[in-house]
Amino acid sequence: MTPELIIMLTHHDQTVPNARELFDELKDIPVRCWGFKDVGLPVEQMIELVNQMKKAAKTTFLEVVSLSEAEGLRGAKLAIEAGFDILMGTVYYDSIRDLVKTSPVKYYPFPGHVHSHPSILDGSIDEIVQHARFLEAQGADGLDLLTYRYHGDAPRLLQEVVKAVTIPVVSAGSIDSFERIQEVQRANAWGFTIGSAFFEQKFVPNGSMRQNIQAVWEWLQKGKS
Repeated sequence: MTPELIIMLTHHDQTVPNARELFDELKDIPVRCWGFKDVGLPVEQMIELVNQMKKAAKTTFLEVVSLSEAEGLRGAKLAIEAGFDILMGTVYYDSIRDLVKTSPVKYYPFPGHVHSHPSILDGSIDEIVQHARFLEAQGADGLDLLTYRYHGDAPRLLQEVVKAVTIPVVSAGSIDSFERIQEVQRANAWGFTIGSAFFEQKFVPNGSMRQNIQAVWEWLQKGKS
């Protein structure tokens, strides 16, 4: 399975200040999934940005990296009011799930113990797998797995989580090489996010944002042929 690329207009776990202008420049690239974080822009500008994305027929993702219940609920309310397709992240709380379930927004919480900023994932692989199963049983629509923020065997973690659940698994955070994208593909994950690595020119050194995105997009198309 070829995973979905989700372009995040974020750097160092924050939405970049010029995200709206960037999206306008890049929206013709044939990547379906786009998103950003709940920090870095005023709410009004976030709403304007998601509206831009929806007008361009993109599937929209809001990733909430804030970890408290109150902050998660605030992110969920934003996702609902702005009309996002998918809310990614948050430490799972029943209250967030219940709020999202009243709307068309799908909920992909973090499995495992997530802490700090930028986010870190810890715990044993077995513990994270068990939590992933718990989240599916609680009604999560998908999972936002911080694979490469894990201080352990990240590729094995991703493989085990994908095998353990039937809902989509998105590998998020620190995907900065074709080798890691290939690991995501081998694990049969539904998708993966890239944000900072595009801004840091990890795929085409000294290349533009567009060239870096296109390099990843073209690599994925080869996997489909």
